[in-house]
Amino acid sequence: MSPAMHNAAFTCLGLDYVYLPFRVPKERLGEAIGGLRGLGFRGINVTIPHKVAVMSFLDEIEPVAEKIGAVNTIVNDNGRLTGYNTDAGGFLLALGQAGFKPDGKKAVILGAGGASRAISFALAGSGVGLVILNRREELDWAEALAGRIRDTGGRKAAALELNPDNLKQALDGADLLVNATSLGMHPNIESTPVDKTLLRPGLFVFDAVYNPLRTRLMREAGETGATLVSGLDMLIGQGTVAFELWTGEKSPAAEMKKAALAELIKGKA
Repeated sequence: MSPAMHNAAFTCLGLDYVYLPFRVPKERLGEAIGGLRGLGFRGINVTIPHKVAVMSFLDEIEPVAEKIGAVNTIVNDNGRLTGYNTDAGGFLLALGQAGFKPDGKKAVILGAGGASRAISFALAGSGVGLVILNRREELDWAEALAGRIRDTGGRKAAALELNPDNLKQALDGADLLVNATSLGMHPNIESTPVDKTLLRPGLFVFDAVYNPLRTRLMREAGETGATLVSGLDMLIGQGTVAFELWTGEKSPAAEMKKAALAELIKGKA
């Protein structure tokens, strides 16, 4: 959906830019990044599996991306390439629009992959205490992430195995629940990482899954009176931050969301 939403934004503001997708094999990553300089690209987004490997080809990495250990946006200033992680800022933007005030709050994060890394560091940097839960087979990922957060910022972060007992205990007194796993994603739309009985009014629930737009987790959270934050809003948020880094212009977020929604609906047709 990124080409659709960025090109809609360029058209809206009358900017002479175009956003195009390129498939880059792992072994050609260095050549592709060199091409940015040679061809004068203003910038790019980087997605899996290149978010970590691309860092070694850049001239500078901003502090947030350095802490997270991943880059998803690159800006080219006359041949000097700087890496950013706009996933973190996009997540906080979506959360703030929903009315969540992070300082001193407690968050429960499910999953310890790429999305969880950006979200965890964004929350920790905003004063939120974290409990990160991951399945037993990859519990070491959660432990490493929690340890890195403690080492780089001194924030409270714990790691636990994702099971019903630990989840129930972690959610007791929590202010925010984040699903950073793929549970509930199309076509497995009836899957959910959290039993409905653990959801309640006053809890903010964010689901990184946005296909379907209304996952089972979000449906059931809404039925219990929780405040919902959509993964689509994070996608738009990170896109608006990247747009502003490249262009120096205020992003037309509403146009970007409209275009992303249209592309998502078209993809289901």
